[in-house]
Amino acid sequence: MKTVLVTGAAGFIGAWTARALVERGDRVIGLDNFNSYYDPRLKRDRVKALIPGVPIRTVDMANGAALRRALRRDRVDKICHLGAQAGVRYSITHPLVYEKSNALGTLNMLEWARERGVGTFVFASSSSVYGDNKKVPFSVDDRVDHPVSLYAATKRANELTAHVYHHLYGIHCTGLRFFTVYGPWGRPDMAYYSFTKAVLEGKPIDVFNHGRMKRDFTYISDIVSGVLAALDRNDSWGIYNLGNNQPVTLDRFIRAIEAATGIKARRRLRPHQPGDVVATWADIESSTRRLDYRPTVDIETGVRRFVDWYLDYCS
Repeated sequence: MKTVLVTGAAGFIGAWTARALVERGDRVIGLDNFNSYYDPRLKRDRVKALIPGVPIRTVDMANGAALRRALRRDRVDKICHLGAQAGVRYSITHPLVYEKSNALGTLNMLEWARERGVGTFVFASSSSVYGDNKKVPFSVDDRVDHPVSLYAATKRANELTAHVYHHLYGIHCTGLRFFTVYGPWGRPDMAYYSFTKAVLEGKPIDVFNHGRMKRDFTYISDIVSGVLAALDRNDSWGIYNLGNNQPVTLDRFIRAIEAATGIKARRRLRPHQPGDVVATWADIESSTRRLDYRPTVDIETGVRRFVDWYLDYCS
């Protein structure tokens, strides 16, 4: 039995990943700061529903001393670093939060791994590192030198920092570039969540860039399968895209919500938002070849599952 430390364990991807690890027989230790970026009650409910038996250390990763105290008695075989400050638009108005949580938090986790001799470090990156890349689909071989948000810049910085720790100390580091993850117990700041809420309440939804954006929406179970595959493969160094490889227009996405709720959305067209990219599309050739990563859930099925959960949780 391996012991895996999952950071961001109360978060959307973190909790589902921890659950999958427990279900297959791994021992999991969770770490989260339960911050107020969105309602911490959702995080606590998520933990209670998905990983009720997993011990959660409540600590801010940006505080290195507190991190060491919280984990001083724990022996860990692998680190699955999913904790971060999320949100592209929030990074425009709160830049220092991202530098602290994403950059310093990741550095502290890598330092802890070095000090404790943990040789496996799988971490969350993001499709946002590709910036406003005109070449599609996005390949891990593409240049990623021009991020268009601070969130993206911190995620790219994390990749570079991890490579340094791999090069200097031999830590096996694998970065996973997630593409628009959605599903039950998801984040309320994401469009699928806020759109569903608005549609059910009969309120208008803001459709940015006049609905011309495309996103490679990826269902949570497909993401988790890729995370576990990366932990098991344990590359010396690697970067992978985890996406659905099927970009969806905002219009089709909204229609999927309408079909799942049985309610017509009231659309309010808005211009392009700073920091947003026009389209995302994951090239998953290397992920399929090396991780046997094969997403299976289409947008209509995934949105219906999310709406079913939402109706149950919020009723």
